[in-house]
Amino acid sequence: MRFILAALFLIANIGSIGWSQTSQQTNSDSTQTNGDSTVAPSFNLKGLNGRSARLSDYKGKVVLINLWATWCAPCRMELPELVRLQKKYGARGLQIVGVTYPDDEPADVRRVSRKLGLNYPVVFGTNELLEAYKIGEVLPATVIVDRDGKIRDRILGILEPEEFKERVAPLLQSANLR
Repeated sequence: MRFILAALFLIANIGSIGWSQTSQQTNSDSTQTNGDSTVAPSFNLKGLNGRSARLSDYKGKVVLINLWATWCAPCRMELPELVRLQKKYGARGLQIVGVTYPDDEPADVRRVSRKLGLNYPVVFGTNELLEAYKIGEVLPATVIVDRDGKIRDRILGILEPEEFKERVAPLLQSANLR
């Protein structure tokens, strides 16, 4: 079983390298550019709690839009770390938003969310959202949106602690300058 999980993780990460390089060279009509940064596409998605959630609800925060699926083993491995990050950095302006893959069943999402104690909003994703954020078929995937609503980075595969320190932590420190 460990071998299968390791093989799936390796395949997902190898595939994401090529996708990441090509996605940085293209500009989609579904996102707006503003100078050097890309403005994150807005969304209005139904949440696990029954209420809708919009990206604008988190204005002024550093938002990690984490795309995952209940059937994705690397996704489930990553979720406890995201819970820890939300708890540790939430007061400094971090907001994680979990977005499920479009074909996930609500009952399965509720079960996984409860079992892992997700402490951040979870919304049901759409194919349009995947296209707007240039995610493709790689899961898990995390889009980093800064306090000004601009996409700063995309991480295809598990968000590693080193990546968080390099790509997200500096955005959280910028709050002290405001």
